[in-house]
Amino acid sequence: MHQLRQELRQKLEQYLQPQQILRSELIQLPLLELELRVRAELQENPFLEEVPEDEAIVDKEQAEIETEPGAAMFESAPEGHEASMEKMDENPPPAKSEKEVDWEDFLDDEESYVFKANRYIPEEMAEAPRPFVPTLAEHLEEQLHLQRLTEDEYRIGQYIIGSINKDGFLNYPIEEIARELNVEVSAAERILQVVQQLDPPGIAARNLQECLLIQLRQSERPDRVALPIRMLTETYDDFLNKRFEIVARKLNISLEEVKQSFNEVRKLNPKPGEGYFDEKQNYIVPDLVVQHVGENGDFVVYLNDGNVPSFHVNTAYKEMFLSGSTDKKVKEFVTRKLESARWFINAIHQRQTTILRTMRAIVKRQEGFFKHGKDFLKPMILQDIAEDISMDISTISRVTSGKYVQTEWGVFELKYFFSERMETNEGEEVSTKVIKSRLQEIIDSEDKSDPYSDQTIAEMLAKEGFPIARRTVQKYREQLSIPVKRMRREI
Repeated sequence: MHQLRQELRQKLEQYLQPQQILRSELIQLPLLELELRVRAELQENPFLEEVPEDEAIVDKEQAEIETEPGAAMFESAPEGHEASMEKMDENPPPAKSEKEVDWEDFLDDEESYVFKANRYIPEEMAEAPRPFVPTLAEHLEEQLHLQRLTEDEYRIGQYIIGSINKDGFLNYPIEEIARELNVEVSAAERILQVVQQLDPPGIAARNLQECLLIQLRQSERPDRVALPIRMLTETYDDFLNKRFEIVARKLNISLEEVKQSFNEVRKLNPKPGEGYFDEKQNYIVPDLVVQHVGENGDFVVYLNDGNVPSFHVNTAYKEMFLSGSTDKKVKEFVTRKLESARWFINAIHQRQTTILRTMRAIVKRQEGFFKHGKDFLKPMILQDIAEDISMDISTISRVTSGKYVQTEWGVFELKYFFSERMETNEGEEVSTKVIKSRLQEIIDSEDKSDPYSDQTIAEMLAKEGFPIARRTVQKYREQLSIPVKRMRREI
């Protein structure tokens, strides 16, 4: 007979409050997405209103401060609370009800309901006038206009141009393009050949082999490209994998002729689309700026909110609420929207504070990098920064992902400053990024007719004090997208 048994189990579950979810969400957003998120909030919440740019200018001193005047108004917490409340996965604080908020005090304080975006950018980062750089599509369509095409043919050409990726290759099968446009495949093929004759050479190819062949066939010296065309047509795989002896045997030519053909192909552009995109599309606006200041060379961290709009609580709604003349339903609606606005402004301020504190901690640990450059990067993990500023490691991970800092040595993602550590022969800890940098230098300077093997590189690094195994060299080489010895060989 089966015995029924009752069992009591204790189960702890943690729930994130809406404020905490909002903070977490905003902290991890990159600058561009933050701008979109703020603009969406301004549209959805009538209590929030954008501040005109000329009224929202923030100087460099304000961009440097760690907390804004209004930030403390949102939470009745002791100094340093902004750190502890980021440990969202541990002990979430109890929620505040609407009754606990003194709305009249809140709305009477001019600074408590305003977010002023930091617009500080150093003079050397000020955007200088740049020449207009057309997009690849614009460049190709200009030329397409000059071709003798019917309206339907021009439409096919436009569609093909719109299907070219940033490297200059056709993204979709020509059969699919013909089907989409309801035209014969032969008609689409014919217009594709027209587009492939446009500048830059090699554009709209369907693969690398076709891209190289297009460029060779457009050469003004057909006598010099006849053999390279044969090699790419008849022995492409062997040629691509640098099996030069096999290529020579198949085509019944000498290794010297293979070498000459190889040199001709090396002059071609494997990514013809590069350089034709408007450089603004690739321009990174840094979230932070680190500068040397003063005679002692101290570092100061400035915050830059890019194009994020400044905003405040809408004056009309504020006066409506304070007047007390609204009916119950309206007051409930306004109270709900006001609470949402309060949370949002608070979360934005906390985002600024957390990013600034994280960056200052990084600068303190990586002082050598900020003073002298990449070779002085120290090993550092997320846990180091989390402990330094008493925050949860998950918060540091969110803060450092997709955020960029302008330094004397260029613009870097915050994730760049974190790396594993390795001990040298002398017992000194170094960043694995330093070892990878040295590995890259060794390969860049090798004799390309006889490249180094992974084992040889491991032995060279060991002599320099970096005792790493061949497998580690292979792993680092693959992470750096450096091909194997055979693929680096040149004749």
